[in-house]
Amino acid sequence: TPLKKMATAESSPKEAAESQGIRPLDCVFEGCRLPVWMMTVGNGQNREEWTLAEIISKRKVEGKWRFYVHYVNYNKRLDEWVSEDRLDIERLQLPRKDSKVNSLSKSSRPASPDVATPTSTEPKKTNSLIGRKRKHDGSVEPESAESSPHPPPQTGSMSRISGSMSHHGTDDIVTRMKNIEIVELGRFRIKPWYFSPYPQELTTEPVIYICEFCLKYVKSKKCLERHRAKCTLFHPPGYEIYRKDSISFFEIDGRKNKLYAQHLCLLAKLFLDHKTLYYDTDPFLFYIMTEYDSYGFHIVGYFSKEKESSEDYNVACILTLPPFQRKGYSKLLIEFSYELSKIEGKTGSPEKPLSDLGLLSYRSYWSQTILEILVGIKGHEENPPAITINEICERTSIRKEDVVSTLQYLQLVQYYKGQYIICLTKDVLERHIKSMVKRKVRIDPKCVKWTPKDWSKRGKW
Repeated sequence: TPLKKMATAESSPKEAAESQGIRPLDCVFEGCRLPVWMMTVGNGQNREEWTLAEIISKRKVEGKWRFYVHYVNYNKRLDEWVSEDRLDIERLQLPRKDSKVNSLSKSSRPASPDVATPTSTEPKKTNSLIGRKRKHDGSVEPESAESSPHPPPQTGSMSRISGSMSHHGTDDIVTRMKNIEIVELGRFRIKPWYFSPYPQELTTEPVIYICEFCLKYVKSKKCLERHRAKCTLFHPPGYEIYRKDSISFFEIDGRKNKLYAQHLCLLAKLFLDHKTLYYDTDPFLFYIMTEYDSYGFHIVGYFSKEKESSEDYNVACILTLPPFQRKGYSKLLIEFSYELSKIEGKTGSPEKPLSDLGLLSYRSYWSQTILEILVGIKGHEENPPAITINEICERTSIRKEDVVSTLQYLQLVQYYKGQYIICLTKDVLERHIKSMVKRKVRIDPKCVKWTPKDWSKRGKW
């Protein structure tokens, strides 16, 4: 374009636009990059600085431009709409000629796998693959949407298939943008982190109201009050398989409680980026962690797992809702998933890739659990304490690869006299003791009332 030709090393895009009588802000479009005044709050501190950002979308509100930006090298949950006064037009970077305007294929971050249907440029798939999720190794798992009690919600021109969670590798402009402003769940109002395919008519509401017991979503407080007058649930449907003090776990079958599972997946997608929703929840079990009080059992978080996992994954998705984070509940969910694996008599591992917060939680849990085993080993007078990797796996149900990677992360493995040994340093032990003091909530194996089922003998679940 003439603007690009004039935006040489001697003249910025802003100067080139002004020389043609064009308003500079009209030249800021999808795919451009420029510094944006970023304001974040974390750990009790306010942080403000100029940060390079990519323009995802723009719109006019009351005659003024608003821009949806993604901060380069930051998580998508920080994406936001900003006013024009927070842009540094002087340092505007136009998209490269060899990249698309929407920069879907060369995004500044990993593609957000939120789209469940192929783009129009892809060849049409045969019916045998419709509604299935494809794994990284090329294998295909059934994920049909035909059994949904209502059709998938539409967002723009793209139809959404949703339900349980799986990693996906595509991206588009619609799903890169948060579509829900605020959700009210029980006594909490929560600001979503990511896109979730709720019905289009709800995305224009300032607040979406969600029943904290059945997870039904409505558009107004009055609708929620009418719903609660008729809703008979005060806990998740399904079986209570654990209770100690105020903490309970409920097992939900994705086939028997399909509507609840679909509502749960829609809610979870607001806070999970690297997953894609599907309407077919039949192949999955959901384990809901709740806090009990005089009003009922309030959802804190959950994890899901496949009824039959060819790779022995014990977690498909895991989420602690934002109001309950930094309270030790994430580790409690992880610990419970491994307690179930112990009862099954097998090792387990979460599906990959993990989110940034998920990786931190798992790495912390693996570190504490393995160090707890190592510290408790007793040696003899002549022989030092000894344990094998396989013994650690058997006692914790953590998969061998995860045990090895954790030992390497902690830098505990050393080569000594022709063999590998585990060396616990004073610093590692001190950090472990401090972290275990903070970990006050634990799973009591005696309180787990659960018997594993052999799903291979149950036909289609």
